[in-house]
Amino acid sequence: MRKAQMDTLMAAMLDSHDLVSDLNLSVDRPLQVESAGELVPVKVTQPIENLTPFQTEIFALNLIHNDRRLTQMLLQQGSCDTSYFLTGKARFRVNIFSQRGNLSVVMRKLETLIPSVDDLKLPDAFRKMTKEKNGLILVTGATGVGKTTSLAALLREFNETKSIHIVTLEDPVEYVHPNLKATFNQRELGGDFDTFANGLRAALRQAPKVILVGEIRDRETAELCLKASETGHLVLSTVHTVDAGQTISRIVGLFDPEEEKQVRQRIADTVRWIVSQRLLPKVGGGRVAIHDILGNNIRAHESILIGESEGKTFYEIQEAGVPFGMQTFDQALIKAYTEGLITQETAELYATRKPVVQRGLDKVKQSRGQKTTDIEGLTLDAGYAKTVKKK
Repeated sequence: MRKAQMDTLMAAMLDSHDLVSDLNLSVDRPLQVESAGELVPVKVTQPIENLTPFQTEIFALNLIHNDRRLTQMLLQQGSCDTSYFLTGKARFRVNIFSQRGNLSVVMRKLETLIPSVDDLKLPDAFRKMTKEKNGLILVTGATGVGKTTSLAALLREFNETKSIHIVTLEDPVEYVHPNLKATFNQRELGGDFDTFANGLRAALRQAPKVILVGEIRDRETAELCLKASETGHLVLSTVHTVDAGQTISRIVGLFDPEEEKQVRQRIADTVRWIVSQRLLPKVGGGRVAIHDILGNNIRAHESILIGESEGKTFYEIQEAGVPFGMQTFDQALIKAYTEGLITQETAELYATRKPVVQRGLDKVKQSRGQKTTDIEGLTLDAGYAKTVKKK
């Protein structure tokens, strides 16, 4: 398969369905794309019922394009990341990986237009983040929930409002930011630096005000992110965790047990915001982003220092912190249901505390004059008292 043939195939996959986010090539499966969160097969002119190991390997080798670093990483680690530009169509973040001796390829479509905070309908907390001068802002969530897109919107807000130097360390570069008010230097793992830790170490000598680190993966990167945020930089990064409490635990867990007290002190002093994100099925098709947001106030600072305890959980801090831009996933679910973005079933399925969400949904339904229960026809058993007296 030559590059021209590969490009034609990718273009056909992109055009096959609406809202395509990923291209998936797996052995013994047809060509597939992820459309609106669901994996669906693709029909092409020359039908491919099931991909063979040879076909996926040729596709993967074309994407690697004789890059020795990527080849070595694939052989040693079993997977590698790269990027690919389909002329006139799209840019992709590519992951090639081995499974049961065969190669599979997943290509995430990258948007060329950088969305704004308003475009994504992000919570007001994102605008408050642009007011921060230093510290650590973390966007967390599973793979594919739009963490990078939310950070791109935040960087666009910086770009349009502040004359500052911004350095990004990415794997790979997904959104290419123009130089508006801010000056951007975007560096890509593999081509411009070898590890996030080394890239971040170099960034500290490049006089940035804002540093974006693609992901905190190891202790060394976490240590340098904390150091950078302690020395007057605003550091933005991602972590693969589902909520604020788990994020704190993950970072603390990267260090030795005897360092926990000191690390908690450093995190409490540097973290400004932790935003966890999920994508939920939207009424009418597509998906909607739901956010869990923790800001660092006095109560949060104390809970980070000594850990969560009864009455001092991050969940309770977020519930009480709504006036300051905080919210729990459950509050966000109830709000999305109120706005007609998600169904009751979706809200209950994704709830952190299901009884809390169910009570919130019942209040919304009552305000609309809707029934909150299916139970009907209940009457008092008038004869029960007489039966008891006879006994």
